[in-house]
Amino acid sequence: MKIIFMGTPHFAVPSLKILVENGFDVVGVITAVDKERGRGKKIQPSPVKQYALEQGLNILQPKNLKNEDFQAELKALNADIQVVVAFRMLPASVFEMPPKGTINLHSSLLPDYRGAAPINWAVINGEKESGLTTFFIEQKIDTGEILFQHKMEIGEEETAGALHDRMMEEGAELVLKTVRALESGDYTTSPQPKLEQYKAAPKIFKDDCEINFLNNGESIRNFVRGLCPYPAAYTILKEHRFKVFKTEIEYAENLPAPGTIETDEKTFIKVACNNSWVHLTDLQLAGKKRMKIDELLRGFKL
Repeated sequence: MKIIFMGTPHFAVPSLKILVENGFDVVGVITAVDKERGRGKKIQPSPVKQYALEQGLNILQPKNLKNEDFQAELKALNADIQVVVAFRMLPASVFEMPPKGTINLHSSLLPDYRGAAPINWAVINGEKESGLTTFFIEQKIDTGEILFQHKMEIGEEETAGALHDRMMEEGAELVLKTVRALESGDYTTSPQPKLEQYKAAPKIFKDDCEINFLNNGESIRNFVRGLCPYPAAYTILKEHRFKVFKTEIEYAENLPAPGTIETDEKTFIKVACNNSWVHLTDLQLAGKKRMKIDELLRGFKL
């Protein structure tokens, strides 16, 4: 069975790798064009392209997925299925091309958390469970018929970054299971349940990441976990912007107004919220490395 794989970031690499290592005929890899990356702003290939180059795979990097020349080249590969992991939205002329369809791996238990940031929002919302879904791509994003789902518990202290890394590996196994089922024809699909209200997972922008100390301590802790390590929650202290990677909650009575800061200038900084103190225990000042609070306070005074 001939496969075209579409993906760009590190999250997609294990899924491509598992197909290659299990002997599937990956006739093409579609990924983003090379971009400036890192502090040096050097032009670099995507992680998926780097792996594809190492394996000698055929690589296509279209700027426009609707381009007629690209689509002709894609069609000439004569793939049976297309596998999409962390790529961009496809036009119908592309996802309808292979005879066995185009499948996508999504990092939630659909239909909840459709959208660009399902891992982050599950942690931000304090979910105890999330998971992975493979489904056939349809016109509306993340709405196609479900093939397989895999449930995963979210740890009490687990960050979005840690969950991302677990989903990256377990997602690859689910992709392999799905592709094998499509190859054998031994599978059934189910429509996504129709819910009165869906939990959303819209794209997160840096301006959305400021901590709101009018919220309660648990919500703030989950907010920080859900944005760690990227794009990272932040707050402003003494006119300096700090990224916040970890917090601890101290419940107390007779709290001052939310946003009030207390510190001994040696071992702790804590900020009042609407039901507790929130200790900021793992921070990064712009231009500096990430530090534990006692290390940071040796060089920064409030």
